[in-house]
Amino acid sequence: MRIVSLGPDPSLAYRPNLMPETKEKEDYRNFKTGSLFDRVYNTYKLMHTHQTLDFVKQKHSEWSSCNRTQMSMMDAIVSLDQLVDESDPDVDFPNSFHAFQTAEGIRQAHPDKDWFQLVGLIHDVGKILALWDEPQWAVVGDTFPVGCEFQNSIVFRSNSFQDNPDDKNPAYRTKYGIYEPNCGLDNIYMSWGHDEYLYRVLMKNKCSVPEEGLYMIRYHSFYPWHSNGDYMHLCNEKDLQMMLWVQEFNKFDLYTKTTDLPDVDTLKPYYQSLIDKYCPGILQW
Repeated sequence: MRIVSLGPDPSLAYRPNLMPETKEKEDYRNFKTGSLFDRVYNTYKLMHTHQTLDFVKQKHSEWSSCNRTQMSMMDAIVSLDQLVDESDPDVDFPNSFHAFQTAEGIRQAHPDKDWFQLVGLIHDVGKILALWDEPQWAVVGDTFPVGCEFQNSIVFRSNSFQDNPDDKNPAYRTKYGIYEPNCGLDNIYMSWGHDEYLYRVLMKNKCSVPEEGLYMIRYHSFYPWHSNGDYMHLCNEKDLQMMLWVQEFNKFDLYTKTTDLPDVDTLKPYYQSLIDKYCPGILQW
């Protein structure tokens, strides 16, 4: 099996991972400076150029049938061992370790919510798209709605959308664009990536992850919404209630990355039992 030089979401370079414990929280997600600025900016520039409404619809059509392959959820998690970012000097362990770190952080804080722990384990599994030749800008990074005005809280908003044709289309440049007020996030086309793909895999396979967990998976990269409070005009009441769960998940996604790597072999039996409960057997991908 080939090694793909992709690695974790490039924006993770500006989120807590292997930074010193003394780093202040307000210093995280610094998209203005840093040794990896050029790599991160270039990834987002490609994303913000090519992620259009038509592109997203094309990806929905291409991937929603989940007919690429079949494998178990644990096999998909293990496949993330192949995601090694050779250009990032700060992250030198496979993405699969982050899966177990996130799950263990949630398990410690929420021992009574095994579904929440499972979500921590599987939330990034959609990055398996990168092993199937999807470009990095169509797999990782912060997500945002297409088909309406791009809000200022999107990273690099001011200098990365100038070549996106949707940003020049009057029908998409308004606050609501093609959508109705408070239509609900379920009716919004989000930029394509690992969040939406894994959500569709779980739905296709009729996995029994609770709705709160599905929101975490589908919107954990939607930073303009859950961390900056934008796009509230498109949300319905359910979205606003579920946002609290996404925000609760987010702190484990961000702050559990350390150099203290978990003993995956020891943890696997417990998490396999959660997989067997919520998304068992061989799944369609």
